[in-house]
Amino acid sequence: MGKTIAEKILSTHSGNDARAGDIVLADVDFVMGQDGTSPLAIKAFRDMGGERVFDPAKVAMVIDHGAPSPNEGTANLHKLMRDFAREQGIILYDIGEGVCHQLIPERGHVVPGDLVIGADSHTCTYGGLGAFSTGVGSTDLAAALITGKTWLKVPESMKIVCRGRLPAGTYSKDLALYLAGRLTASGATYMSCEFCGEAVGHLGVDARFTLCNMAVEMGAKAGIIAPSGEVLAWVRGRSKKKFHPVFADEDARYADAREFDVSRLVPQVARPHKVDQVCDAQDLSGVEIHQAFIGTCTNGRLEDLRVAAAILEGKTVHRSVRLVVAPASKQVLMGALREGVLKILLEAGATVLVPGCGPCVGTHAGVPADGEVVISTANRNFKGRMGNSAAEIYLASPATVAASAITGKITDPRKFLG
Repeated sequence: MGKTIAEKILSTHSGNDARAGDIVLADVDFVMGQDGTSPLAIKAFRDMGGERVFDPAKVAMVIDHGAPSPNEGTANLHKLMRDFAREQGIILYDIGEGVCHQLIPERGHVVPGDLVIGADSHTCTYGGLGAFSTGVGSTDLAAALITGKTWLKVPESMKIVCRGRLPAGTYSKDLALYLAGRLTASGATYMSCEFCGEAVGHLGVDARFTLCNMAVEMGAKAGIIAPSGEVLAWVRGRSKKKFHPVFADEDARYADAREFDVSRLVPQVARPHKVDQVCDAQDLSGVEIHQAFIGTCTNGRLEDLRVAAAILEGKTVHRSVRLVVAPASKQVLMGALREGVLKILLEAGATVLVPGCGPCVGTHAGVPADGEVVISTANRNFKGRMGNSAAEIYLASPATVAASAITGKITDPRKFLG
């Protein structure tokens, strides 16, 4: 019997004929930690008797969640990371470089067929390139820093087939939210979600990252899309690593298979306080907002800023709304500057933050007040996610967030797209 993409990658990296349910000890191709998890990993590294990381070229730490530092405690944690990176000779992305899940693929650290672990749940993002990438705890990260290996239970795979083409005004974020609503937040628990079908095949690289980023919101261990020619060209333009794309066998065994016709999909919104509490944007047209946020590891890429700018050009953010934009990386920011996208956003009334996670985690930027309503391009809307449990967070695409910023209430963006 054939194998799924996850089974093939974990077989190659463990040297075993790995099948779903097997426990494997596998070699990792890259290891990543961010400032919310790396300090704990460094402590565990010391406690385990670690002296040197297994390969400095395969380890990166990123300061992105609380960047720049908002307080003394965070500043000391950042110093700990800087000191460790200097001691070990590993890669450090300091403040202003961007979000970890944008930087790792953007800088060529991950390629198709890789096994990547990161101390952040949204490490599954890199599945957009055809890699098996997943989040781990800080202790597991520390063990990998020392050994270059990690243990995993090979996940069962769910095949998610998306038929048709996404209609105008509907984007990969709408698709991700729709799937989360249909499958629920626990519908793919510890599975590898293989996204395929015509709609997925036509997604660009940025859009593939968005879809795989949201796999964990369905409970998945990983989200994977077999690489297209466009993806392979994108990777070759950024990485010197040799790689071998991995594709599922025709007779691969899936624990579950779902098919969705998305040819008539409309813009989607997730209501507070659950990611899978999804409905059509037009059903929430009376909900007034106070803050609109475009950014995060889900939708802070250049494609996302372009979409927002196309709607905001020549218009002004509603007087009762704060529009906050956090580019996913310095490269994204520079691209938006060169193309004039940044000028459009600023002229419309947006506040642009340093590249990084921004308001997403609620530690230092854009914390809403009691009773305020936020519409965000982030991946989570749990109570207190943005720093205030008395606020409400709705999730949507950059287009829907931009349109809502203009009108002052949740708005179907298609009215601004002709």
